[in-house]
Amino acid sequence: MISRLRVDNLTIHGVGPLSLDIDIGTCVGLFGPSGAGKTLFLRAIADMEPHGGAIYLDGTEQARIRAPDWRRQVGLLPAESMWWFDTVGEHFSRQDADGFDRLGIDTGLLSCPVSRLSSGERQRLALLRLLENRPRLLLLDEPTANLDSDNTARVEMMVRTYREKTGAAVLWIGHRHVQLRRVAMRIVGMSGGRFDDPGGTR
Repeated sequence: MISRLRVDNLTIHGVGPLSLDIDIGTCVGLFGPSGAGKTLFLRAIADMEPHGGAIYLDGTEQARIRAPDWRRQVGLLPAESMWWFDTVGEHFSRQDADGFDRLGIDTGLLSCPVSRLSSGERQRLALLRLLENRPRLLLLDEPTANLDSDNTARVEMMVRTYREKTGAAVLWIGHRHVQLRRVAMRIVGMSGGRFDDPGGTR
């Protein structure tokens, strides 16, 4: 069986070499101290940083896929989301009323200036925007860091439902081990630019 994501000996800015496989429909949790290289690892997989080694999506190497096509299939949700237009609605190609409802967001925010959004609203809306592209791999960098328990549960459920319906693989960075045990099938620790346990634990 071909893994959805396969990373072979990735190196980036002194981090690595790192190797990791994630199967179809599987969520892997990644944890470790600040500065361990977790975010750099995600950015390299998303082809947003120059790196060594090889990365494969469904058996096809990253180098064989045009960067815009790769980034549609490999969705990165950074800890701080980027916004390019003045209003929320300009960032969405369609109005997903069900998605807004499941994340506890009023669709009236579509006409709201981005500058008026809370950090939690930005975080949830960025996830919804990311899922519009139907990526086959989700790279989530602390996707619930600014959320209360209710909204954290909403995000966890949305990611789980998307993963189960589409077979997407998920790599989830988190600092709360109890959460990673809840959302991930496998947990990998990272420190000093290396994986502590490449095989993972649960």
